[in-house]
This record gives sequence, C-alpha cells and structure tokens, in this order.
Amino acid sequence: MLDSQYLRNEYKSIAKRLAPRGYEFDIEYFEDLESRRQQIQSDTESARSERNTLSKQIGAAKAKGENTDELMKTVAAIGNKLNELEVAFSSIQKELDVYYSGIPNLAHESVPIGSGEEENQEIRLVGEKPSFDFEIKDHVALGEGLKMLDFEMAAKLSGARFVVMTSQLALLHRAIAQFMLDVHTRDHGYTEVNLPFMVTSNILHGTGQLPKFEDDQFKLADTDNREFYMIPTAEVPLTNFVRDTIVAPDDLPIRLVAHTPCFRKEAGSYGKDTRGMIRQHQFEKVELVHISTPEASYTELEELTANAERILKMLELPYRVIVLCTGDMGFAAAKTYDIEVWLPGQNTYREISSCSNCEAFQARRMQARWRNPETGKSEPLHTLNGSGLAVGRTLIAVMENYQNENGSIEVPEALQRYMGGTKRIEIT
Repeated sequence: MLDSQYLRNEYKSIAKRLAPRGYEFDIEYFEDLESRRQQIQSDTESARSERNTLSKQIGAAKAKGENTDELMKTVAAIGNKLNELEVAFSSIQKELDVYYSGIPNLAHESVPIGSGEEENQEIRLVGEKPSFDFEIKDHVALGEGLKMLDFEMAAKLSGARFVVMTSQLALLHRAIAQFMLDVHTRDHGYTEVNLPFMVTSNILHGTGQLPKFEDDQFKLADTDNREFYMIPTAEVPLTNFVRDTIVAPDDLPIRLVAHTPCFRKEAGSYGKDTRGMIRQHQFEKVELVHISTPEASYTELEELTANAERILKMLELPYRVIVLCTGDMGFAAAKTYDIEVWLPGQNTYREISSCSNCEAFQARRMQARWRNPETGKSEPLHTLNGSGLAVGRTLIAVMENYQNENGSIEVPEALQRYMGGTKRIEIT
C-alpha cells in the first residue's frame, strides 16, 4: 500500500507513474473521496470546538446558579451530529481503504518502461544449452515413458492440473527440495521455517493477494464458519512474521526460507500451459524472504537473486536473468528479476523464480516497522521475496536437460547423495 499522506499530496504525479504499470488512477473519483473526507473532518472539528465552548458556558452558568437546559439541549444535539459524522467518516474511510488497497506499487526508477513481457530486458545469460543428437522429449513424454508421472491418476483423484509422481521421480522431486534447503540454510545463512499451509484473510491482505486476487485463491470454511485460505506461496506467511511488529535494527536483515506446497486456482490462465507440470493448482516451492531496512533493500535484492541463481549453477542448468518492465511486474513489486531456466522440450526459457523488492508496500499493509536509530522513530520495513527455487519446474529442467536417447535421465552430481547414490533414473 502506498503512503496515504504521499498519495494525498502527490496523487497527480503518482497517477503518471502508475500509467506505465497499466493502472489507470481515477483522479476525479479520488478527488471526490478526499473532498468528502476533508469536509467531514472539518465539520467534526467545528462541532467539537462548538461543544467545548458550550460545555465551558454550561460550567460557568451552573457556577452562577443559572438555568442551563437550553445549552444542554444544544450540546446533546451536537453530540448526535458528531455520532452521525463519525459514521459518515468511517464509511468514507472504508471506501478510501478499498481504493488504496487496489493501487499497485510504484516502480523503482531503474525498472524499464514497457507494457508487457516483450519489453523485459535480459541482463545475463548463464550456462551452455545441452546439445542432443536424438529427438528431444519433453518432461511429460519422459515421465510417462518411465511410468513415473501419472496425469490420468491425478485427474481421477483431483481433476485437471494435478500430477502423481512415483518411484525415482518422486524421490528426485524430494531430493531437489532437500538440496535447496541445505544450500540456503548452510551456505547462505537463511533460517528454515516450517509453516501452516492455511492462513486467514488478513494475512493475504498484508502481502497484497487480497482483495485484488481473490479469484486466484483456494478458500476454505470449517464447521465453525471460520475462513481460511490455502497459501499461494510461502511468501505470504513468512512475510507476515513481522506483522504488527517494530523490529530492532540489530535484528535486521531477517532472512527466512521455507519449503511448502502452493495452491492456486490459476484464474484467467485456462488454455495456457495445459500440458504437463508447468502450471498446476498444487505445486511446491522453496521460498526465500528477506526483511530489511530501506537503505539495504536493493543490496538484499541482488543477494537474494544470486542465492536463487546458485542453485541452478550447482545443478549445471542453463538459465537467464531478466528484469521485468513496468507492465509485467507483480502487483506488490517495485522491481523484479525473473530467473528463467532453459527447457529443451519446449525450446525456450521458462520462469523458475521471481525475485522482487516490494519496498515498504507490504510493510504498510502489515504495519511492519523498524526503529530507525538516527531518528528514533518507527518506519516501514522493506520486504523482499523470491523462489529459491520452484521445485516442480526444477524437476522439469533436470529431466529435460539431462535426458538420454533411451528415455533415461542422468542425476546431476549435486543431487546424487540425496538419491542414495543413484546416478541415473531408468525403468527397472
């Protein structure tokens, strides 16, 4: 959420900055809301001032033994008016809050201007694409050939956009997650967290998934009519660790990692990536979250991205890093690097991690602050997140880049000890 005072003072310039993000700021609507809010505030202040003046007159009159009935009636009427103004103010403030919560973050000045993914900019290309002297298979053909990926069974159990993994592919999937956690905790200094997979609506609101992306969430209700949402990413609960908190500067930065399933309806994506495991309702990620001071957050973004990249380097998977343009960034992000891994079966790079600095946008929604030692005041923290990496897409990348002509799959050296020494996945 943008700073409300900044928004009130600079809404016209903010509207111009939001336009490249594809967001049309309704200036007339905002001016009307603000005008009504200011009028109610002015009327409230006038009524309170009048009531205070009359209360003093009543005290003076009583001291003289004078009749105060008329004055008391006037004060009572003002009290009723103040109650009405309070209700009106609450209503207009709720309307403003709803409008504020739908405004995306402002892009950092270094973000390229553009309307869509075609205008994203590649900033580095890492690794050599493998060459094959046989017909390349994608992960679906490979997995079904090994009889270790079963989409028909998943459809029988849960419907479309699910998968059942068995045998050595299930083990490889687990090995990838374990490998990532070990690298991030032992080498990169993250604190591992085991999380609930269900959260309440205010937690999703804090990170920006609600109310704008309500249709993409899986919502549950129990017999006591309590509402829960399945987490779309571990970013949601991890970032909310600092909700309603003032963090001491000595405790920053905070770096957390968690391996969780993620649940998304993928609303609006029907017809896209329907083959295989690219876009599913349930998938797993190892998520990285950084909490930092404003001054350090862009250094933290570079480190977070480097940590995610290191996984691909250790697995010897070719990839590229792109910086997203204004029109392709997520709602809460001020700047985002996408890491895209090479998938031979699709002959293209596909996103495997998005590393974003949300600056103070989420922190304001969560009331997450730190105590600035220079000013002694509490100020919003900066929050960052990124996949380190998406486990299923890493599995796909390993399968397709390490495939053999006979449909077997070589196990990357970094994963072999997690596979009990297995060096090749093949039909046994």
